Formats: sequence, structure tokens, C-alpha cells
Amino acid sequence: MMDRRGTRTGEVMEAIRRRMAGRTLSPGEKLPSIRSFAATMGVSPSTVVEAYDRLAAEGVIQSRPGSGFYVSGALPPLALADAEPRRDRAIDPFWVSRQSLDSGAEMLKPGCGWLPADWMPNAAIRRAIRQLARADDGLLADYGGTRGSLPLRRLLARQFADEGIAAGADQILLTASGTQAIDLICRFLLRPGDTVLVDDPCYFNFQALLRAHQARVVGVPYTRTGPDAELFAQALAAHRPRLYITNSALHNPTGATMTPQTAHRLLCAAAAHDLTIVEDDIFAGFEPEPSPRLAALDGLARVIRIGSFSKTLSASIRCGYIAARPDWVEALVDLQVATNFGGPSPAAAELVFATLNDGSYRKHLDGLRRRLARVRRETAAKLEVLGLRPWLMPRGGFYLWCSLPDGRNAADLARAALHDNVVLAPGDVFSVSHTASGFLRFNVAQMGEPRIYDVLARAMGGGLRPTASFSV
Repeated sequence: MMDRRGTRTGEVMEAIRRRMAGRTLSPGEKLPSIRSFAATMGVSPSTVVEAYDRLAAEGVIQSRPGSGFYVSGALPPLALADAEPRRDRAIDPFWVSRQSLDSGAEMLKPGCGWLPADWMPNAAIRRAIRQLARADDGLLADYGGTRGSLPLRRLLARQFADEGIAAGADQILLTASGTQAIDLICRFLLRPGDTVLVDDPCYFNFQALLRAHQARVVGVPYTRTGPDAELFAQALAAHRPRLYITNSALHNPTGATMTPQTAHRLLCAAAAHDLTIVEDDIFAGFEPEPSPRLAALDGLARVIRIGSFSKTLSASIRCGYIAARPDWVEALVDLQVATNFGGPSPAAAELVFATLNDGSYRKHLDGLRRRLARVRRETAAKLEVLGLRPWLMPRGGFYLWCSLPDGRNAADLARAALHDNVVLAPGDVFSVSHTASGFLRFNVAQMGEPRIYDVLARAMGGGLRPTASFSV
């Protein structure tokens, strides 16, 4: 049998298979009409007819004379990697995450998204663990309440009040992690096929999680002052998205900070189009002084605040939170019971609370900010010697979003570095539109090993192919 992969017919067949794998076509559901799908794919109707006939011959779909074509039988298990066109491994969010999470101590990880273990407040954590060992048996052995630890929620409510957000402890839901917080919100607000706006570039796991929820992801170009407000408004009018997910403080991966003017324009556009905004505040502790927060400006009317403690305290002690309007929190509590049977681990929440309440934690954050400011400057200077220039110098945090010289391709550089046991984060893993192939994200806290710069220098001298640059 002739292999039709790479032909127009094969492309149409693969598009149908991807829709089935991504659950946008269910068993018994009618396929798009021949003419409409031909227009969607930019092919002739005869090409779609041939593709449908071949899929019917394989038993994937079935023809009903006079009615059209329908999906046959049961769907295969959900395979996220098959739900969209297969990516180069170097820019696939799942593969990049696996490289960072599964690699051993021999791997250097300047592309990862966390601080080295010896930068964390380990002495305070150990004190909290000793304190936990003396806790009541119930804290060590029982399920937790549906909203999570009340003392920790009250502590968060006090922090929110300092930002101008009036949210009582009952308006805060603790979760197993920041990622689970977004997952619960997606379960609550999204249905397969709904559109979600993200920044372009954005944190790559936003894209991965939205794929798991079978959402349609649309990117809005990110500038040095926040998302492009004009293009944001155009995207709302054109796509009618259900959600927008962003970092407003020390944006990942660029390190940029949203200005008050941009925040105001976003909220006005969101109100006009009934858009819900999910504001991930995970990097707030790294700011030298607070920047505008959508949740504070909006009062949690259409903005949902989420966060966790994995960046500043511990990625091993998982605990996140959601702050939202009261009726939504009630519904999210039920969802968390259904999917997690209660809130986060009571032991984990107690460790987080005890560490945050430790008198040394504020000093830890102050020292961390000073240390990162120094390391950002030093790392930027070393990278500039290699021709890698920061797009901007962030106010805080540990990311540098750097452009490559001479239009070189970051995916090629990442592949070359991996042979030398160095895991990089190429730009297109963050970009919905794949227009950031001339960029790399560096974690300055993970750049202390001189061998990283030697590996970069060798890879940069390898004659990498030209590519388009990231536009803002």
C-alpha cells in the first residue's frame, strides 16, 4: 500500500486523527462537511473525499449515505503528544519538562524553572519538620478539610489585605499545587474546544495543561510592558475566549512587569467581553517592590488569583492556593473533593505555614532578592560575551530571556548542549506561534558551573542555521 504521509491527503487524514486523539471529535460524532473541511485545510474537495474514504477503509470513520461521515467505535486513550502536530523534541513542552525533572545530578540545568536546593530556607523547613513531628496524630494521619489549613488561609488573607485585596479566609482555597489550582479552574470554566488566551511567549506548562483540557490556545504577543493591549482586544473580538492566563509580576519567561496602563486596558477589555482572567502570582516574592496586580485592581470580580510556594520555599512540599469570588470558591471546593478528596496534605500545609511564620523567612527573601540581583548582572555580562543579550533586565527573579546572535536557532543549540549534559530552554517551547526560535531562557541561579559557558561557546561556534527572530 502506498504511504501517503507527507501528501495533502495524508495531511487531512492526520488532522482528523489529531482531532480524535485530542477529543474534539467523539465516537458517533459527525465529521465536518467535505466542502467546509476542504476550506479549513486549504485543499480541494476531492482531496478530502479521498482522505475520508481511506479513513473509512481503515475503520476509523464510517460513511452514512445521504448523511455524511461519522467517527467509528471508541476513542483511543488520550495521548497529549498526539493531540496536535508532532513537534521537534527540543521545543516540545512535555519533553523539555521530562529532561529537567528526570535527569540526574550529572545534568546541568540552566533552562530549568527552580532555584538550587541550597538556595532554599532549609534550616527553617527543618525546624518546621521537627515541630510537625510533635503534632497531634490527626494532623499526621487524617484527611484535611475541604478548604485546607485555616491558619495558612488566614495568613494569605492578611497578605492580600496588604495589597488592597479584601478576601477573607473563606474566599481562599488551598490546593495541592499551583498547577492543580489551574487544573481545577479549567475543569470549572472550560469545555473541550473553548478558547483560552495566553501570552506569547508564556510559561510552557500553561500550554501543556490546556492541551489536556482540549482547549484551543491563542497567543497574544508580549511586550516589555505586558501583553500588547491592542492585539489583546482584537483577539477578544475575534476568538471570544473564555479565559486569559498570565503572570503579571516578573513574567515567565521574559521577566517583564505589566504596567498600570496595560493592566487597566486589559481589565476594561475583559469587562467588555465577559472574559475571566487567571493571574498566576508565583513570582511575587522576588519583586523588590510590588507591581500592579490585576486581582487588586479588579477586586476578584473577574480575576482569579492563584499561586504557590514552590519557587521561594520548596518544590518538594507542594501547596498552592486559589482566591476568587465566593460562589466560585464554593464550586471549586466541590471539584477538589471530587478530584482530590479534600484539600492539600495537612502535613504539607502545616510545614508551609510554619516556615512562612518563621521569623527568618522574611530575611531569607530579602537575602534571596539581593543575591539574585547580583547573579543576574554577572550572568548577563558572561552571556553577552558569547553574543547572548537579555531582551530586558528584569526588576527581580531568576530568568533572563536572551536573544541569540546572527539569527541562530535555539533548538539546535539545545540539542547540541544536551550531548554535553546541559539542559537548555529554547524559545519556541514558550511560544504558541513558534516565533521565538531566536531566544533562550536562562535561570541565573543555575548558571554557577563554568562548564555551562564552555558548552554554550562550543555550540555557538557550530554554524547553527538562521531563523526568524521574536517580534514585540
